[in-house]
Amino acid sequence: MRDKIHPKWYPDAKVNCLACGTTWTVGSTRPTLSVDVCSVCHPFYTGEQRIVDTEGRVDRFMKRLEVRTSLAAEQETKNQPKNLPLTELGIGLQYAEVLAKNGMATAADFVTRLTEIGDEGILEIRGIGRKVLTDLKKKLRSRGFELPKQAE
Repeated sequence: MRDKIHPKWYPDAKVNCLACGTTWTVGSTRPTLSVDVCSVCHPFYTGEQRIVDTEGRVDRFMKRLEVRTSLAAEQETKNQPKNLPLTELGIGLQYAEVLAKNGMATAADFVTRLTEIGDEGILEIRGIGRKVLTDLKKKLRSRGFELPKQAE
């Protein structure tokens, strides 16, 4: 072996469990070690079902995720163009063309017309069925559009 390339060896390194406070000695390259759980308090060894949440990490993660999701939804609603072509909603080109022929080429046109004539008026358009109408309304709601409330 070459000289002066190996770390110092501590044959009596102290290990401390942060969850239950148990200590023991092992050989290590560090004089002291800290672990979150050990064989004394780990659920696998104890047979208990409990969650060890060090410093509330799960809660902090869930808060960050919630804030991120709400900010993304808020940003999407702000950037939502009211003149969004219906072809960009993924309803199918043939249905978008049928609606465009009936004066509803954009999402704003569709919402205005839906407010005026209701679901039954849209369903009277030849080539538009209940599934297309339902899918279109779901996609518009997911994009932040306010649709009129109707008894369905």
